[in-house]
Amino acid sequence: MITDQISHQLSVSKEINRIVSLVPSQTEFLFSIGLEEKIKGVTLFCDFPKQAKKIAQIVGGTKKLNLALIRKLNPCLIVANKEENSKQDIEALQKEFPVWTSDISSIDDAFEMMESLGKILKEQKRVESMLSNIKESFKSIKKVNKTAVYLIWNNPIMVAGKDTFISKMMKLAGLKNLILNSRYPEISKEELACLKPDFILLSSEPFPFKTKHLNEFKLANSSPLLVDGTYFSWYGSRLSGFSNYIEQEFR
Repeated sequence: MITDQISHQLSVSKEINRIVSLVPSQTEFLFSIGLEEKIKGVTLFCDFPKQAKKIAQIVGGTKKLNLALIRKLNPCLIVANKEENSKQDIEALQKEFPVWTSDISSIDDAFEMMESLGKILKEQKRVESMLSNIKESFKSIKKVNKTAVYLIWNNPIMVAGKDTFISKMMKLAGLKNLILNSRYPEISKEELACLKPDFILLSSEPFPFKTKHLNEFKLANSSPLLVDGTYFSWYGSRLSGFSNYIEQEFR
């Protein structure tokens, strides 16, 4: 038996040749370790790599899965996430298929996810090499040493709190998160202004902040900055480019 990150036990077949991935960052990771021929289902938001949605069946959104379509694919393994997929969908699929669910709130959790899936899918060597490169790249990150607030939504304004994976990535970059209460609290623009962060980070996802929003969040003593949310919230192979991304965006 295998135990996943939500303490669910599952058993898998010796030959896993039909995988359904319900999480964009984990889909990218599975492709990066050479499993493209085995991935039969992905979500509407699995945009990377570009070929993912061309060679695999789209099985709905992360929160609105087409369970009937997943059943038709008859997967040997479903890869899910506690936060990105609904509990109801995960529990329904667990009754019929092996479902491995991640629960990521730290960088170590992300490493454990990749190691575990690498072992299950018999790609330990590729994963070990990837993790070694990621950990080495983290050592060379040039710290920004500024304060920041990271916005994930607008109208209402929602921000990433300290107990999120996003906040851990901010800390790694040398960005001190000024949101210290709940995980994804709503705040007003007045409250945001009172915090006086050096940077107001406007993420590309889940809300697609664009150039037009820069003036909206140009507050006294704070600089709004559009950031690629995948580098702060995707906990798979995308981590390998984080160091270079931070250097380019904050130099």
